[in-house]
Formats: sequence, C-alpha cells, structure tokens
Amino acid sequence: MKIYVISGLGADFKVLERLQFPKEHDVVFIDWLIPENNESFGSYIERMAEKIDDSEPFYLLGYSFGGIIVQEIDKIKPAQKVVILGSIKSDKEKSKLIRMGEFTRIPKYLPVGFFSDRTSQLYAKFRQMIYSKNPKVIEYFQVRDPYYLKWSVERISEWKFDENPHVIQILGDLDIVFPLKNSKPDYIIKGGTHLFPATKYKEVSLLLNKIFI
Repeated sequence: MKIYVISGLGADFKVLERLQFPKEHDVVFIDWLIPENNESFGSYIERMAEKIDDSEPFYLLGYSFGGIIVQEIDKIKPAQKVVILGSIKSDKEKSKLIRMGEFTRIPKYLPVGFFSDRTSQLYAKFRQMIYSKNPKVIEYFQVRDPYYLKWSVERISEWKFDENPHVIQILGDLDIVFPLKNSKPDYIIKGGTHLFPATKYKEVSLLLNKIFI
C-alpha cells in the first residue's frame, strides 16, 4: 500500500528524512505546488490530490501545514488512515497567535514582499536559535516563494474544520506552534518540539510502524 506524505509549510522532506516507515509500504512524497493567482483553497487541494491514485487503498500522512492539507484531501479521496504530525484536527485547536491572525485578518493585508527570501532566511535563522540542537533547521525551509508563503499563512488562519475521529494525531509536548494544551492527541512525543519528526525520529518511527500495519 502507498503512504502519501506532505511536509510542513515551506519545508522539503529533509525534516522527515530519518523517519522509518514499514518496509511493506511504498512512501510517496508530494511536493508543494505554488498556488495560482487568487486560487481558492478547494482548487489547490484538488490539484495536490491529483498525485494520489485512489483506484487502490492508500494512507495519508501530513506534517504541520501538511497535516491540514491531508485532512482536506481525505474529504475528496478518502484514505484508509490519516496521520498528522505536529498539526491540528480542527480549527478549535488553533493557537492564540493563529486565532489573532484569523480575527484581525492581518495575514491578508500583509504585502507579498513581506514574505521575501530575505524574510524567510531570517525566519529560518530565528528557528535555528530556538532549535539550536538541530543544525539542519535552515536546510528544512526550502520552499520560499513569497506568494506561496503568504497564501499558506492566510489559509491556516482562515481554516475551518470539524474534528474527524478517523484522523490519528501525534503531537510533541513542547510544541509552541500547535500547543499540546489545545489538543487531545492520540500519541504524545515527550520532549518533542515542533520539529519532533526530525529530533525524535526513533519514537515517531516506532509509532508509524505500529499505526501503518
């Protein structure tokens, strides 16, 4: 069976490269697409889903913003199992910062230039200071198209979704992007920051091999 995987906002698959999946399954990484001008979320989801062959059973796994995307894909191409890492199962689990963006609509009014490559690099360096034990942090954030970043931040702040019990959620207890206190995950990674798929890959791999049987 295939496991289709989508990484986090602006991240390539280096953040997930050390995860060990069950050997009997084929892992297919889906690259981020750059949104078309004024593209709706629904249209974007349909384009991302085009890479999934639903003529046979499959699994979905998403990390961070990728976790939101795979839940949306599951609505049009239902998976056998949906697993999200460092992500949320409904808009009720949003952090205060994301909710503030939703209510104030600040992301909508930020100019595309705010998401320039220079800003992205500064953000990556800031993340590196927070996660100083992982020197690869800057390498993870490779998708830096300004329009893609602005569009994605807007979609996260606006996202509305009712919790689906079909979704399996794995969170780190030290995640500051999607705080544990806002969710009731199926599994908790002790000492896991938002980058736990990279820093706690052994624990996560054990869970994935248990889940994807």
